[in-house]
Amino acid sequence: MAKTIIVFFLLSSVCAFAQNSANDELDSKIKPFLESLQSLQNENNRMKQEIRTVNSKLLIANKSIDSLRKKTQENSNAISQTANELGIKIKETGDKNEDKITEVSVSLSKTSLYGIIGVLSAILLSGLLYWLLSKRQQTDKTDFIDQLNKTKSSIEESLVKEFGKQTELMDLQLHLIEQQKTTLQATPSAEPDHSLALKVASEINLIERNINLMDSKTKGLRQLQASVGKLKDNLSANGYEMPELLGKPFNQGMRVIVATSIPDENLEKGAELITKILIPQVNYNDKMIQTAQIEVSVGY
Repeated sequence: MAKTIIVFFLLSSVCAFAQNSANDELDSKIKPFLESLQSLQNENNRMKQEIRTVNSKLLIANKSIDSLRKKTQENSNAISQTANELGIKIKETGDKNEDKITEVSVSLSKTSLYGIIGVLSAILLSGLLYWLLSKRQQTDKTDFIDQLNKTKSSIEESLVKEFGKQTELMDLQLHLIEQQKTTLQATPSAEPDHSLALKVASEINLIERNINLMDSKTKGLRQLQASVGKLKDNLSANGYEMPELLGKPFNQGMRVIVATSIPDENLEKGAELITKILIPQVNYNDKMIQTAQIEVSVGY
């Protein structure tokens, strides 16, 4: 009996131990499923909450859409009503304007036609008078210009004659310079007197300045230019030279005196040109005895 109890007790213990082991293993397998189920339930609850929120927003949006539809319908009705009223007013205004235009047309045809003809006639008459006066003025202007040109030509011809007489006197002065040269050759120690040669050079420069201002077709001008050239040759034969400076570019290294500088828009910016010789440069036996005084035009 005792052995039977012991055996039963042992079997019971073994069965209990086996059952506990099976329960533990089952719990370990079921637990993850329970956790996943709990997570799904939580997610489901969250989505339900979001669905409720979206439904609330949709409800509000539907209400706003309904309100906008009502306002749109009201505006459409108001626009239709305004358009109808405006159409009626436009028709009434058009009818009134048409009546007024008809009245004005009749009035113009009766009372203004002669006035318009009168205005057009006055315009035509004014144009004719303007044309006649312009033609007369143009004729007077042409006559005046011709008279000025004739006067200018007459003055230039008179100057040419006077300068021609002056060159004859200067030729006599050159003979005196030649005599002085002969005297100097006889007495080498004597100092030459340049005053007469400088005077002749200044007069030649004055004549050349005036020639540059004259019309090339002026009567007697070519003969005068030939006489001036002959005077310069005679000066050169006696040892005096007048270097050509007119029209030459000016630079700061030149041995000249700049009396005036004049801006000239026709020159390049910064360019400097000698445009007038006030006092000519004179060299005697290749040595400068008189410094030129010049006028320079400067480009800007």
